[in-house]
Amino acid sequence: MTRENTELGNTLLQLARRAIAHHLGLGPAPRVGDDARLLERGATFVTLTMNGELRGCIGSLRRQRPLGEDVITNAVAAASKDPRFPPLSADEFDDVHVEVSLLSEPEFIDFSDEAELLRQLRPHEDGLILFSGCRSATFLPQVWDQLPDPPDFLAALKRKAGMPVGRPVDGLMAARYTVEKWEEAEKEA
Repeated sequence: MTRENTELGNTLLQLARRAIAHHLGLGPAPRVGDDARLLERGATFVTLTMNGELRGCIGSLRRQRPLGEDVITNAVAAASKDPRFPPLSADEFDDVHVEVSLLSEPEFIDFSDEAELLRQLRPHEDGLILFSGCRSATFLPQVWDQLPDPPDFLAALKRKAGMPVGRPVDGLMAARYTVEKWEEAEKEA
């Protein structure tokens, strides 16, 4: 990873942590400043964990707002709006671990059946979005760590999208993306 990318990652992590602190009443509002990279459109996911367990994950799939604003918005949402978890409390703030993923532009995958879709997936590299009418769901590339088998990965993503696992993929659309991710250093006990 280049020094420039490391600096960007550290800046995004600081923005995310400061946004959560401000939301919880523990600090001033984060400031994006005049870093040109943060003013360009970007799409991020902010993932929060506690004791190695997921505590919140919210993000953007499309580059619809400036990168700095996107990470701030997604950090607050990960801490307060992930429907799988109660909002993060001020008492939990020091124990939460922050990870920021910067997404590439999604690329649609052309496939005729499930076997062809599975052959095109690049485990541990691709994030995947499944679309079916109004339903969609995504898994970041990091999810391959828990679901390394492509059929299991796809089945779990169908479940997440509210689709039956046995549903054929004809009529579905899929897109893949990659991420550049940064995470806070582990705190010493």
